Amino acid sequence: MKPIPYGRQNITEDDIQAVANVLKSDYLTQGPAIPEFEKAFADYIGCKYAVAVSNGTAALHLAALALNVQPGDKVITTPITFAASANCIRYCGGEVVFADIDSISYCLDIQKVEELFKKAPKGTYKGIIPVDFAGYPINMEAYRKLADQYGLWIIEDACHAPGGHFIDSNGNMQMCGNGQYADLAIFSFHPVKHIACGEGGMITTNNEELYKKLLLLRTHGIAKQETNFQNSIEVAYGNQLETQNSKLKTYPSWYYEMQELGYNYRLTDFQAALGNSQLKRADEGLQRRIEIAQNYFEAFKNKPYIKGQSGVVEGHAYHLYVIEVEDRKKLYEHLRTNNILAQIHYVPIHLMPYYKQFGWKYGDFPIAENYYKRCISLPMYPTLYPEEQEYVINNTNEFYE
Repeated sequence: MKPIPYGRQNITEDDIQAVANVLKSDYLTQGPAIPEFEKAFADYIGCKYAVAVSNGTAALHLAALALNVQPGDKVITTPITFAASANCIRYCGGEVVFADIDSISYCLDIQKVEELFKKAPKGTYKGIIPVDFAGYPINMEAYRKLADQYGLWIIEDACHAPGGHFIDSNGNMQMCGNGQYADLAIFSFHPVKHIACGEGGMITTNNEELYKKLLLLRTHGIAKQETNFQNSIEVAYGNQLETQNSKLKTYPSWYYEMQELGYNYRLTDFQAALGNSQLKRADEGLQRRIEIAQNYFEAFKNKPYIKGQSGVVEGHAYHLYVIEVEDRKKLYEHLRTNNILAQIHYVPIHLMPYYKQFGWKYGDFPIAENYYKRCISLPMYPTLYPEEQEYVINNTNEFYE
């Protein structure tokens, strides 16, 4: 059997043609493909605004900046996620506070978060960053209710969950990242994600003010729209002072203003074209992921050596399929010996040397630490062939049986 990775991109001829068309056009960046991708993605998620950026980490950083995270601000997130979910707060000088995970969903446990709030004076915390880990759709309605009670903002890290959804208290389907409950949500277009741009990210929101701020911060803090300019027309033309008799009525076409300390976090047009092409078959890919998850669940549901698994969950987007096992190291090595390139997601952030300097230590979050001892991510991507999945299942079962 050829090597089977835990995740991989699927590039079609349509994708290649979409990129080639941009490469032959007048724009490689800051052209029409980017707003086209943003609008298509916003429509897919069901939000008002979408801002394309260079990667998911940039999306998190800009989200934190747009929400005005300041040095010393305390923000809560999960220890079981990629480091960027926490790092975005540190980029702004904020303080990251972790809470333990739920043992079934592997996501941030809302009850543990509420316990933190109850133990501290109101105003201690500024925000929450829940993560739709592995594609599991967090109930953002419940988080919104809790956040409103304590006056907090929410960034939903939906990098694993484009197309995922949960059912709200009114029985309505709410897409992950649709802006209905979180102030901002972020997505990633890394090659192993549902939609691949090579690298890339997206920020979604229903808040127009935040949207405009994100656009400014994405491109060096530079404004090019005349209605947003702060300097006078005279200054724009190079004159130091305004005069009452000035005949200048409009700004010169070349003029721009840097109004904030922003960043170069733009996506290129050819990446946007690839993303837009991939987006057209996102539902097809998601359905295949669900089928793969169902096969894994049925294969492992009555096995005593399977201590937990992602399972079959309404609205789950299945970026990953995780099982929990004893002898994880030996299984990992066994699978790799047989060309099954399983992976581990993730080393708990609070045990990283960088975060340990702030006092976090082993034993702080027993559920997350126990999960890490046993978790292993099996191959999960739409082009995984049925015989390849059967090979993965058989190798896993044979190792224990």
